[in-house]
Amino acid sequence: MNIANKISTFRILSVPFFIACLVYYNPERSYLRFVALGIFILGVISDAADGYLARKAKLQSKAGLILDPLGDKMLLMSAFICLYIIDKLPLQFPLWVILIVISRDVIILIGAAVIYIVKQNIEILPTRWGKLTTTFQMTAVISVLIALPFSFIFWWLAVIFTVFSGIDYIRRGFAILYAVDTHRNNR
Repeated sequence: MNIANKISTFRILSVPFFIACLVYYNPERSYLRFVALGIFILGVISDAADGYLARKAKLQSKAGLILDPLGDKMLLMSAFICLYIIDKLPLQFPLWVILIVISRDVIILIGAAVIYIVKQNIEILPTRWGKLTTTFQMTAVISVLIALPFSFIFWWLAVIFTVFSGIDYIRRGFAILYAVDTHRNNR
């Protein structure tokens, strides 16, 4: 296992600790929110580090193609869900934000499954919209953990980019499926 994959694995393994800090948080143990923030920021840094190392040191691998996005999704989804359901926190996401963020990932996952079934292969490559979405989602989580009074600006940006990237992934998915169907019909 190369260093980039180890960093992605670290991010995955940090998720239960992040969740535990938020679950056990209460105003008397306010430090747990900041520990959760620290774990989340380490996850954000590790996301940047493993991608950079994989590209620069040519450490890209099949395992990395799964571990990196899995680590991102686990960290982000657990953060969005916890920051909605745990009502002891000073600030929470509204339900509509959670529904949009999770719906996009579910749609992408279903689309990837359909493409894999049809093509018997799938290449998962992040897009510019996807990377911007991840950045704005991470920023929104950090702003809510810090309890910034204007966090709504960050979650609105995260939602806007989530919707745009979702539309882009759907468009790309249909293009892949259409290309497969056209190829089969030309035989």
